[in-house]
Amino acid sequence: MSRAFTREEDSENAIAGIGERPISHHRNLVTQRGLALIDAELAALRDDLGRAEKRADRERIALISRDLRYWTARRESAELSVPEPGSDLVRFGMGVTLEGEDGRKVHWKIVGEDEADPAKGTISHVSPMALALFGKKVGETAVVNGREWEIVKLSDN
Repeated sequence: MSRAFTREEDSENAIAGIGERPISHHRNLVTQRGLALIDAELAALRDDLGRAEKRADRERIALISRDLRYWTARRESAELSVPEPGSDLVRFGMGVTLEGEDGRKVHWKIVGEDEADPAKGTISHVSPMALALFGKKVGETAVVNGREWEIVKLSDN
């Protein structure tokens, strides 16, 4: 058997084995920014699909199609949630400044799962930290992974 046939066979197996992207069983709460990010991702994927189809790049078409199915499902299930202005309770979409036992402060914005990026200061509404914070006020504490955090500030962003 020549290498060409082996490569084609490997490529076909790779395409068949890509599987679907798992979709969370949690409510798909999104911020306004999160909804815009989903829409932008869908538009970019549609553009990418058109280019891949012109090149007849089967592997790329399969990958993009899988991602399109994921983002289409996420868009269809998206529930826009905007925090009530001036709320004194931690809610989805709010910014929360916390102070740890060591005096170190951190700021998190609670967002949807697809929008969450802890390195950029956003955490998912289903993360242990967000779940520990929901419904609390400034001055109250939350314990996560054995560490105590005091809520020192809330913001609508």
